[in-house]
Amino acid sequence: MKQDVIELDGAIGGGQVLRSGLSLSMVTGLTLRIKNIRAKRSRPGLMRQHLTAVLAAARVCGAQVHGAQLGSQSLVFEPGPIQGGEYRFSIGTAGSCTLVLQTVLPALLRAPTASRVTICGGTHNPLAPPVDFLQRAWLPLLRRLGAVIELSLNRYGFVPAGGGELEAFIQPAQLAPLQLMQRGKLLEARAITLNAGLPAQVSEREFKRVRQRLSFDDSQLCPIEIDPERGPGNMLMLEYVHEHVTEVFSAFGQVNVRAETVADQAIEQVMEWKGTDTAVGEHLADQLLLPMALAGGGRFTTPHMSDHLHSNMQVIQHFLPVLIESHVREEGGLIIQCRAR
Repeated sequence: MKQDVIELDGAIGGGQVLRSGLSLSMVTGLTLRIKNIRAKRSRPGLMRQHLTAVLAAARVCGAQVHGAQLGSQSLVFEPGPIQGGEYRFSIGTAGSCTLVLQTVLPALLRAPTASRVTICGGTHNPLAPPVDFLQRAWLPLLRRLGAVIELSLNRYGFVPAGGGELEAFIQPAQLAPLQLMQRGKLLEARAITLNAGLPAQVSEREFKRVRQRLSFDDSQLCPIEIDPERGPGNMLMLEYVHEHVTEVFSAFGQVNVRAETVADQAIEQVMEWKGTDTAVGEHLADQLLLPMALAGGGRFTTPHMSDHLHSNMQVIQHFLPVLIESHVREEGGLIIQCRAR
């Protein structure tokens, strides 16, 4: 007999254990009981964006929730039936809009009707995927799985100011397995800087580093100036468009961090990914796993086993009748395979 309560120890990872647990609780109808939420973080428990994700999930499925307070390290989430419709969620800080969206998205793909979700907060946050990553790297793969999703950025929101807004339109869909073993031929590569209220030389120094280390030329550099009122904020993105996948690697300007160091952070991610000739980088691997499991199977290649990927594998297998395995490739990197149990 299938148990009706899934118990998770949040100490196996950070906020992602909570978000994946919420997503899977909503989709399966199983109650989630989680303790030690973000136990190993410097400020453990629910922060504003995690609490928003919990409350957003509760609204989407009419859940009964116990422990939904700032700082709470334990939570019980008893889901009800998923409902589509119009939703608006506000984080109230620069906490990540994209992470809140990724929490409710799997459930809304299974809603009886279409949904429009508007989320206010941080759209470009150092500890979360920027909206651009979702639009250019993640959502195209979800569409190949069968999802019908449109995502628009209405307003930029950098840390610490926040005040950004994204909007997603989601049609119910049945997901199908995806095989993503090779990235295919390189079609285009470019470096993009977003700059809000900072001197132009910040972007120029980041681009100089990219030219030095990745042999980009001026035609591949794309500086974007944003309304200074939306800042201060700076981000460098390195986008690689291949036949079978688009990857986006990013790093954020922060107080007392040199522009060259910011560029190096993004470049190192590129170097690791390119060094193994695998399909998806560390962050895309982690965020592709749950949709793939909901599709009932699939596989992809990635450079290495990250902490996030490992903890996500554990959480998913608590809820779904799937087996997720990791195999080392002779030519370097890993194959991550998901199949029905």
